[in-house]
Amino acid sequence: MGKGGGCVPSKQKGPKPSSTQDSHRPLPQVEPTDDTPATDAVSEIPIQANLKLFIVFYSMYGHVEGLALRMKRGVDSVEGVEAVLYRVPETLSDDVLAQMRAPPKDDSIPEIASAAHLTQADGFLFGFPTRYGCMAAQMKAFFDSTGQLWREQKLAGKPAGFFVSTGTQGGGQETTAWTAITQLAHHGMLYVPIGYTFGAGMFKMDSLRGGSAYGAGVFAGDGTRQPTEIELALAEHQGKYMAAVLKKLAQI
Repeated sequence: MGKGGGCVPSKQKGPKPSSTQDSHRPLPQVEPTDDTPATDAVSEIPIQANLKLFIVFYSMYGHVEGLALRMKRGVDSVEGVEAVLYRVPETLSDDVLAQMRAPPKDDSIPEIASAAHLTQADGFLFGFPTRYGCMAAQMKAFFDSTGQLWREQKLAGKPAGFFVSTGTQGGGQETTAWTAITQLAHHGMLYVPIGYTFGAGMFKMDSLRGGSAYGAGVFAGDGTRQPTEIELALAEHQGKYMAAVLKKLAQI
């Protein structure tokens, strides 16, 4: 330390930079290889979730449920589409159901939580038995609970179809479906009938068969008759057909 408290610079000097050009030379660029993770690109790739097709039904004696289970098989056979089964709430008391000799419900199929849950689906298949040519009161009560969805048009543009059960040949295989179209119309939904896409099966006359161009169907008779294989096959076809339509609409 010199006079006045100043510092005496050291005679040792640090390494001199080679040149100004070298000090500003850019770092070498590393080309990505197959093993280099492209983190930005990965984060931008959207995860494609399966389309959800809700099969929502009411079944007192199990006939509609039988169609619904087979319908799910058809939906699930189409890649990229997943069927989810739901019951609508029962409106009759246990005492009344016991007097009508209705069997207990299958607990493995959940009851739909509320009408608002419908917004989570991309499409629908609604199933119900007939009551004098129209849908059963339990299903109608569920549709009546969709008022807020109707007000906001939350279901507008979503496709939907029907499948039914009747007691007799003249009991409403067609009218039960087409009288239900009003529910879809007010919601702005797209009604998807199956037409005659089932092919030769639609023209079989050698045995009793439910179903029509409006959708799959079953004859319940006095309640003891169970769905035949041709009726179940039509239900499976409708599920597969509806899933294919849903995929096409999703690509628009």
